[in-house]
Amino acid sequence: MSDVILRVTDVHRVHGSGATAVHALAGVSLEVRSGELVAVMGPSGSGKSTLLNLAGALDLPTAGTVEIDGAVTTALRPADLARLRRRKVGVVFQDLNLIPSLTAAENIGLPLELDGRRVSEARRAAVGALHELGLDALADRYPDQMSGGQQQRVAIARALVGDRRLVLADEPTGALDSLTGEGVLTVLRQRCDAGAAGLLVTHEARFAGWADRVVYLHDGRIADEATATGVAVPPAAGAPAGVPAGGTEQAQR
Repeated sequence: MSDVILRVTDVHRVHGSGATAVHALAGVSLEVRSGELVAVMGPSGSGKSTLLNLAGALDLPTAGTVEIDGAVTTALRPADLARLRRRKVGVVFQDLNLIPSLTAAENIGLPLELDGRRVSEARRAAVGALHELGLDALADRYPDQMSGGQQQRVAIARALVGDRRLVLADEPTGALDSLTGEGVLTVLRQRCDAGAAGLLVTHEARFAGWADRVVYLHDGRIADEATATGVAVPPAAGAPAGVPAGGTEQAQR
């Protein structure tokens, strides 16, 4: 397989200290390679969003290391970390984070402009990203002129614009109907097939099926992992460690 774009090694993330400390992640290790899409599943509070934030250098681990395209996030100065995020990482947030005063094309092109691209070049790239998602008509609309589903797809276009090596998506189909959700996963899958590494947080088994592997988090640890021939589910009560409740259809790694 091709090169590792994301390497998470024995990562811990602790919020607070002492008796009130919350261990959001406890010793998680994971690799995602170029051309690979990995889905992360698990109950609320299992550490999925924390893992995504660390993978995108939006947060730093308490212990362990996160490497993005060979760069260790804790070894970078803040300015270099920001540059890494702009150039290498695309993130689809649950709350979208679109800027209300910017049009769809301006929201999408903003990361490119911040990285020194000309406004005209950033707009061309933004319009191309919108076209990829079938959203050509939204280029000059503001977020309050779009439906929730349209805003979600604009946020996805922003994550995919440019030459991003790593694409992270936190429930990217949450505000979309089934058909539109399938279309979004098609674009994400195509981007990974073209060489990006993808990490997808989802509660939906049918969307996890688009991934090459499925990782199941529980209480901040990886409880199970499977290829996407089946869906990663927590082990059945009393099942031996590493054996999924779904049976041998899931090829374990």
